[in-house]
Amino acid sequence: MRLRAVLFDMDGTLLDTAPDFIAICQAMLAERGFPAVDDKLIRDEISGGAKAMVSAAFAMSPSAPEFEALRLEFLERYQKDCAVHSTLFGGMEQLLTDIETAKLLWGVVTNKPVRFAQPIMEQLGLSERSAVLICPDHVSKSKPDPEPLLLACKMLGLDPASVLFVGDDLRDIESGRDAGTKTAAVRYGYIHPNDNPDHWGADVVVDHPLELLRVLDNALCSC
Repeated sequence: MRLRAVLFDMDGTLLDTAPDFIAICQAMLAERGFPAVDDKLIRDEISGGAKAMVSAAFAMSPSAPEFEALRLEFLERYQKDCAVHSTLFGGMEQLLTDIETAKLLWGVVTNKPVRFAQPIMEQLGLSERSAVLICPDHVSKSKPDPEPLLLACKMLGLDPASVLFVGDDLRDIESGRDAGTKTAAVRYGYIHPNDNPDHWGADVVVDHPLELLRVLDNALCSC
């Protein structure tokens, strides 16, 4: 079936949001008199959310009495500064432009709550270009469940088989596969050191956003 749309995971796929997460963690450490940690330590835990990043930055178990206060502070800071340093990954602007030029739709399906995702899309000038934004707020089950992708396809009025879903986590590929979309895994995202995108069962694995142009060209030429 001919490709009609491309859906992206947000963090680590469409956008490099790590700089904002890292800046917040480092600021929280500095204000408490702790030395800065290696940025990579935080970046490697982004796929695990605020709990994993705070745990790594402070070398603290989530079961520690003071942990929850730190996690809530992290989220409060992120609410205010969620798009200070975040940007499209290199090559992604060209990819989006080419998608639009080919008269395809594109959108975002993320496990990031809408209170963070929507402001980021707006501040980066992507809201008006994106055909759909699906967050956990819109569904009863988040990825890896297929519900978010099925909702996105329904809102776009498209058969899932005509959609490519791109992600940097096994949850993305599982969600896309179960929803019936084509799937692409990216190696440039926030991959935990112990994980390997080659083992996720995606239809294709790429190292750079622009490699997806070849994937799109092949899909557009197929019937």
